Amino acid sequence: MIFQIFGQLDIILVAILIIVGIIIFTLVITLLRGFKTVKEYNRLIIFRFGRYKRTIGPGIVFVLPLIETSVVTDLRIKTLDIAKQDIITKDNIPVTVDTSVFYKVINPEFAITKIENLMRAVFNYVQGALRDVIGSMALDTILSQRDKVSQEIRKVVDEETREWGIQISQIKIQQIELPESMKRAMAVEAEKEREKRATIIASEGELESAKNMAKAAEILGNNPTAIQLRTLQTILDISHEPSQKIVIFMPTEIGSLLKKFID
Repeated sequence: MIFQIFGQLDIILVAILIIVGIIIFTLVITLLRGFKTVKEYNRLIIFRFGRYKRTIGPGIVFVLPLIETSVVTDLRIKTLDIAKQDIITKDNIPVTVDTSVFYKVINPEFAITKIENLMRAVFNYVQGALRDVIGSMALDTILSQRDKVSQEIRKVVDEETREWGIQISQIKIQQIELPESMKRAMAVEAEKEREKRATIIASEGELESAKNMAKAAEILGNNPTAIQLRTLQTILDISHEPSQKIVIFMPTEIGSLLKKFID
């Protein structure tokens, strides 16, 4: 009877030891699962019983199992392509604008707790800012000062989205498309402008040439020897041409003699 009692106690003790071992093993596995590796460009947002507790990372971190939950946030710069927008400028000209946005998270806590869908929110806000800014500018300003337009849009968006824990690094206007009729009109205007500049340049050249010819005539008129040299140079120039010609040489003094005879 005594041996039976001791045998039952051994069985109970073994059972207890097995249960305790299972519990310890489960606790160890659970605690080991609390260790996480956070990459250099990520941060881990920790919530304890649903409340924000802390931001940790990078490296090996520990999260209390069953008590704390975590959300990963990426700190790298992200690119968001905005769909082409049809916008009316200040001077009532329709344009289609293709834009890209570059942004990054600077406050992981706000990026998780302040906004639900960060990328969608940035997309919608940039669309509205794009329409507001470009709609308040004339077409010539948009085409000639594209960087200034981009900076103005970035400033408007960055002031609002900073409360979401992000920073707008850059807004790049990739392309501005004009209606075909506007393209043709601008092409005609550019052609007329080129013709205008060509005419001005040609007239300035003719004016300069006339001034030089007047000075040359004045110099030749005051120096008969210079006229003779110019005559000889002209004869030399025309003698190289292959066409048949007859050249009659007359003394330059014949003009003076005829003038005296007439007088």
